[in-house]
Amino acid sequence: MPRDTIFALSSGSPPAGIAVIRVSGPAAGEALRMLAGGRLPPVRCAAARTLRDAEGGPLDHALVLWMPGPRTATGEDIAELHLHGGRAVVAAVEAALARCAGLRPATPGEFTRRAFANGRIDLAEAEGLAELLESETELQRRAAMALAGGRLSQEVGTWRDRVLALSAEVEAALDFSDEEDAGDLGQGFGERVAALAGELGAWLARPRARVLREGFRVVLAGPPNAGKSTLFNALVENEAAITSPIAGTTRDVIERSVALAGVPFTFVDTAGLRDSTAGDEIETIGIARAQAEVERADLVLWLGPEGQGPAGAWEIDAKADDPARQTKSRGAMAVSARTGEQLDVLRERMIGHARAALPAPGDVALTERQAGLVAEAHAALDGIGQAIDPLIVAEHLRQARAAFDRLVGRSSTEDMLDALFGRFCIGK
Repeated sequence: MPRDTIFALSSGSPPAGIAVIRVSGPAAGEALRMLAGGRLPPVRCAAARTLRDAEGGPLDHALVLWMPGPRTATGEDIAELHLHGGRAVVAAVEAALARCAGLRPATPGEFTRRAFANGRIDLAEAEGLAELLESETELQRRAAMALAGGRLSQEVGTWRDRVLALSAEVEAALDFSDEEDAGDLGQGFGERVAALAGELGAWLARPRARVLREGFRVVLAGPPNAGKSTLFNALVENEAAITSPIAGTTRDVIERSVALAGVPFTFVDTAGLRDSTAGDEIETIGIARAQAEVERADLVLWLGPEGQGPAGAWEIDAKADDPARQTKSRGAMAVSARTGEQLDVLRERMIGHARAALPAPGDVALTERQAGLVAEAHAALDGIGQAIDPLIVAEHLRQARAAFDRLVGRSSTEDMLDALFGRFCIGK
């Protein structure tokens, strides 16, 4: 457990109306006494104090809070200083804190890491908090709140308890049965294992957090001069891509993230797809990147000749305002980025399609790390169906329990923790 005391600005960057500096650790109370005149305010009650530096010079008139551990956000003693939010005020108070014995500036995510180390939150909740801090849409916020609020952790706790109960049955069979019927694990044992494996499978079938975090990825693809960049600009409502009648104008991948009706999207404009030997080296690279984007897309809008796009692509007749164009069949959407014809209809269809592929509002969406561990537990339970020896059954159950432990952070590597908490800002 860390014994030094950390401090950092925990509110937005100044200038601001109010700036909050948080201090956490065993010297938090002493630091507050030094700055606030020698006495601590009542526990968890805001008090007005004049903060002073080591020489007695006034720093600011502030509200201060004193919250002794362990019932705090970090599990340690915490002091909060609610200052006027000017840059000079914040800098002066931080300088005064830095001169206090045992205090140092916090590193990114260190407050949250201490909360995890002190058992105030588990690893899944910490991941949810990271997602919450990065959320930009209502769907992202609600999914992150569910994860940070412990919904997945509660499920994992229930799963783990069920695995422990199954393990107890196996141990009893090994301890108290003779050799002839040592494999008898009791009526319904296999059904209970299968039921738990089925629940894990249902969680694995849910939409993942990646789509929610990065946005539903829509790639505009087709040959040169098909109208991709013009439609891209209209969809993102920004002149992000250069448009020109010259073939090969777009040579690289252009991405823009936007929210439509609260749904996160990432729109991708790509180089025109054609025979890569027909252009120069730079265009050839652009075509290769375009093909790679098509493969990783959640949805492809195909603006090329009908039937020549990738499987599952939406056929788009992108120049509905041009009577000389080669039209597509009735199954295609005819739109015009120049006049706006049917653009709203296209947006509504994409929003509905994306919502079906994204987590429902308030549902927990598994991160790739979490999904990998749930998959490990699922595979371990699935393996029990073919096992006859109770010792092998016990090992499968141990593997499932170990995966659950890693999911909530009962056993974690330092490298993984560094990567997670490094996503946080300094004041968190």
